[in-house]
Amino acid sequence: MSASNRRPERFDYNLAVIGAGSAGLVAAYVAAASGAKVCLIERERMGGDCLNTGCVPSKALLRAAAVAATIRRAAEFGLEAPPPKVDFAAVMERVQQVIRRVEPHDSVERYTALGVDCIAGDAQITSPWTVAVDERTLTARALVVATGAVPAMPPIPGLDGLHCLTSDNLWKLRELPARLLVLGGGPVGCELAQAFARLGSEVTLVEMLPRLLLREDEEAARLVAGSLGADGVRVLTGQRAIAFHRDGSGGRVELESETGRDSLSFDQVLVAVGRRPNTAGLGLENAGIELHADGRIKVDSFLRTTCPSAFACGDVTGPYQLTHAAGHQAWYCAMNALFGSLKRFRVDYSVLPWVTFTDPELARVGLTEAEAREQGIACEVTRYGIDELDRAIADGDARGFVKLVTKAGSDRLLGVTIVGPHAGELIAEYVLAMRHRLGLRKLLNTIHSYPTLAEANRHAAGEWQRHHLPGALLKLAGAWHRWRRR
Repeated sequence: MSASNRRPERFDYNLAVIGAGSAGLVAAYVAAASGAKVCLIERERMGGDCLNTGCVPSKALLRAAAVAATIRRAAEFGLEAPPPKVDFAAVMERVQQVIRRVEPHDSVERYTALGVDCIAGDAQITSPWTVAVDERTLTARALVVATGAVPAMPPIPGLDGLHCLTSDNLWKLRELPARLLVLGGGPVGCELAQAFARLGSEVTLVEMLPRLLLREDEEAARLVAGSLGADGVRVLTGQRAIAFHRDGSGGRVELESETGRDSLSFDQVLVAVGRRPNTAGLGLENAGIELHADGRIKVDSFLRTTCPSAFACGDVTGPYQLTHAAGHQAWYCAMNALFGSLKRFRVDYSVLPWVTFTDPELARVGLTEAEAREQGIACEVTRYGIDELDRAIADGDARGFVKLVTKAGSDRLLGVTIVGPHAGELIAEYVLAMRHRLGLRKLLNTIHSYPTLAEANRHAAGEWQRHHLPGALLKLAGAWHRWRRR
């Protein structure tokens, strides 16, 4: 072992966390709460993508777009209102205000008060136990890499010659694009396409796969696609972008499909085809930390890398690029890094929800119907239409459904998909039920306030029960009632 890779006799820290995004913040918090001495190294802004360019700003933008859409529907509620006049610069300024309002939750001041040493600068791992931050070298018994990911740019000819928008840089916009091309029909592409269309852009969404939101229940994804279309989004699926060209102040894209070629012009293009792990310049090789072919850091089921003293969590390792998944991993990461010699915790993804924040929202946990059947699991599917729900009817938002996938002959849930108003909130009850193995009968016997959207969950459980009534017992009860009428 070289002198540079020799284990220090003493350490400055129990844990050094690189990256102050969702995963890094939680890892540092958990470590500090356990009494460990921990440092948190960030080269840019505390809060990472979620606060600055992801979850927080995107939901603020979606809210503005939803208000504009509601105003356009005023006549449905017996109200008179002129069409909304969108001040896009003001919309984007409110987005920044929301970021500033949330910022203290992830601030240096808060984490310093929690006992975390917050260090600004570029971190480079120089050995399994040392990290160089600018001119300073820190030693730590364990390392956590939580450097996140950046938007991926597909290798399409001509694309690099355009000023592309991504989920990272679009927040600098102050003028609404007249014609916006969105490349990618995943959650980010769908959410932003709908938002810009509602704010007044002429939006075309291009997806090379046969449908939008391919990982989701097909019926649910189809409903979302229809809603995007109703909001004015031109959805082109099964179309592959093969070349980009400058065209005046904007650009033109050539598309290829099974039926031939086509092209369309745009003023700006938003690329939303996924993200790639952010590992460049970290010095991972100095600690023997290996990567997958797609650039993700290799970790085992305890989130330990190929270097025994280094762990990784969040988007830099995947497999789920979700803020709550990053936070979930971070707890396991910190606990295994600090206490792994006493007890190790295997990360559990079995009950992980995710939400696409379109309108209607699409939320799910566990298996879809197609996934269950692909895995050869004997299952039953129960569907309850939210168009029958009293509160949804009163709100003028009666669309969508709850779809339950249960083990055949059992009330045990294998998965749930909800598409409809506030689906992201409604899914939480099913996450709890699945996590603690509560069957549908217990959910059905739980009182839900009337009239609420949450009643959809109880009605779905009731729909399952209606198809599983004990036939023989019911016949016996009927005979008894007839005897009682004599």
